[in-house]
Amino acid sequence: MSSIHIYWDESHFWGLLMQRALKAWGISHRLVRADEIAQGALAGKLDGEAPKAFMVPGGRAKGKMDRLGKAGQEAVRQYVRDGGTYLGFCGGAGLALSGTGLGLCPWQRKGFETRLQHFLSGHIDVRLRGEHRFIPEDLGGEALIPVWWPGQFDQQNNGVTVLATYDSPGPDFWVADLNLKNLPKGTLGDWEALYGIRLSPDFLKGKPCVITGEYGQGRYILSYAHLETPASPQANFWLGHMLGSILETDPFFTSIPAWDVSSTSVSWQDEHLLKAKADLEDIIETGRRHFLLFWRNPWLLGWRRGIPGAGVNSLYSLICESLASPETERATSFWSEVSPRFSELSQLMREGTTGYLLAERLAMTVLHSGPSAIDPKVLREQRAALFGKPPAPGGIYAQLATYLEELYWRLHSEP
Repeated sequence: MSSIHIYWDESHFWGLLMQRALKAWGISHRLVRADEIAQGALAGKLDGEAPKAFMVPGGRAKGKMDRLGKAGQEAVRQYVRDGGTYLGFCGGAGLALSGTGLGLCPWQRKGFETRLQHFLSGHIDVRLRGEHRFIPEDLGGEALIPVWWPGQFDQQNNGVTVLATYDSPGPDFWVADLNLKNLPKGTLGDWEALYGIRLSPDFLKGKPCVITGEYGQGRYILSYAHLETPASPQANFWLGHMLGSILETDPFFTSIPAWDVSSTSVSWQDEHLLKAKADLEDIIETGRRHFLLFWRNPWLLGWRRGIPGAGVNSLYSLICESLASPETERATSFWSEVSPRFSELSQLMREGTTGYLLAERLAMTVLHSGPSAIDPKVLREQRAALFGKPPAPGGIYAQLATYLEELYWRLHSEP
């Protein structure tokens, strides 16, 4: 029996982060797809018993909602009504909200005044609610925890319990591609006064970051912070305490191990995946040499604003983790059918993305040479053909990601 089910669809590398946490703590779990949920996975029709928790990783909430369909959406609601626990991070938190989500929580997602307010990432201090079963006393009322491009809750006074509110940015906090610690003191204020551009994340202060509430006989816990982030001690400590409470076990207080994606060991020597890994490494190296991409930490790329670094990161992570997984019959059967097409698309992605990155670099170089130097529309069209139009994935990226997500699920879902 799996004590936790992880919703796998539309999870990208956020699903890998969540699974790594559960693996590190030895927690039994299963990756479930939308069609399995619609067919009763959360009611115990896969394992003979309903899971104690349904965990939903980050990723695009609308994509997750669409994949569930009406039957899957109602199955999730019924699971929580019947006493289940829903634990969602970032996009998984958004999926549970009212308005365009499942309606488990009466709050909705709040919009942003500017797009830059969404492009926030890194660790941030939060203030914790006192004396609650989901909050470890040892944290002492505050914690330094990571957010990766979070949404916002539209706070209302209707029974939702706030477990944590945002306070001050931590030492590795970024706004888009600006590292705040590298800016001289007072720079953000000067920019606002001189140019009317507001980049400070102060608007977050005092706003809810992690919330919980009841739905029927069950409960939801929604976090725009990624407590499953590797090697983030206080975030991991909090998540381990929370899972211990949900599973009625001792807390899991060891930190989630650091994740060096590029150094992941290879268990499955598949030529198509190995070639695709090399293709992605060529793309990353091109971006690095031309100051468009860089490794922000060993599992997460950084990128200049507008560069589709998240898509590159997702493909590379899925490839590396698939190579690190032992072969299964279900996986090799599927892969033998689709791998030739996958390799064709991978080559197209390498060629197309390399050309696109170099064009972006050229555009930056000749930016002040005149309005007709490079038409931004051309760059947008190139990017859309490769990665789709934000926020929805598309282009060659979406095709490759679909193959890889299906492959990884098959590698980790043997009956």
